[in-house]
Amino acid sequence: MKKVLISTLAVLLLLTGCRKTPKLQNGQEKVVSFKEGGISVEELYDEMKSQYALNILLEMIDTKILNEKYETTDAEKEYIENQKQNDQTYYSLLYSGTYQNYETYLKARYNIDSKAGLDDIFKLSYRREQAVKDYAKGLISESEIKEYYEKDYTPDIEASHILITADYSDDATEEEKQEAETKALNTAKEVIEKLNKGGDFAELAKEYSKDGSSENGGAIGRFGHGDMVSEFEEAAYKLKVNEYTKEPVKTRFGYHIILKTKEYEKDSLESAKEEIIDTLAKEKVNADSKINYKALVELRKDNGVEFEDTALKEQYENYVYNYAE
Repeated sequence: MKKVLISTLAVLLLLTGCRKTPKLQNGQEKVVSFKEGGISVEELYDEMKSQYALNILLEMIDTKILNEKYETTDAEKEYIENQKQNDQTYYSLLYSGTYQNYETYLKARYNIDSKAGLDDIFKLSYRREQAVKDYAKGLISESEIKEYYEKDYTPDIEASHILITADYSDDATEEEKQEAETKALNTAKEVIEKLNKGGDFAELAKEYSKDGSSENGGAIGRFGHGDMVSEFEEAAYKLKVNEYTKEPVKTRFGYHIILKTKEYEKDSLESAKEEIIDTLAKEKVNADSKINYKALVELRKDNGVEFEDTALKEQYENYVYNYAE
């Protein structure tokens, strides 16, 4: 929709500039002529406004507000670069046969002429996400923070692991994939048997693990709640120090044998507060399907956004009712 609107705006600018433009019989400037008389700039604008204008206006509004609210950070730059790489991969896998080249794809999908134009698109996406996180943090009460600290806050730990992966090619059949999975699981169980017989964890990690940590004997260092995939984290926290998992732990990466090597003391509430707020904010975002809309509606309200055009105001009120209430 955005590219259609922008292209239409370009036409309108050309037709309503200083040059002489063709007129309909009623005096309105026309965009196109045909036997029945043609279509005027005003008719095109009204149609465009009813279908596309609100989304574009919200992007323009949010861009102005968020560019004042947030400064560029290294995290934002990294996000933008990752998104650009993902978009390139998306094109290569799905659309390289449809479009002449990547630039043609960018023009069709985003109405931009080069990769550089993606920066603004992904910058807005990142800053909208930041606004949602800040909104969620503002919903957290002191009592929630205290309750989480007392019941759920866990200290950081250290661990090592041995990762066994199921290795198969991209064009493998389902049967071949299943065979590779079974082989990986059996290998992981064999490693555990060797540990049970007194095998050295670090040496076995160097021999079997497919993770980069194998060079360090499987050591992955210090981590806390939310840093690892849930299956890995849950299994690691259940262990006592110097205890390893007696069954392979399955994650999307493969089969892990985990050794818990250290547990840190629990931080004070004051020291842990920001971490707890981040965790609770994530939980609120995940629990409320409308929070993205609510956050941005509140952001616009706080910045005094008012729609002067009656039709657009009504569209926005419907938008708020449907998505943010």
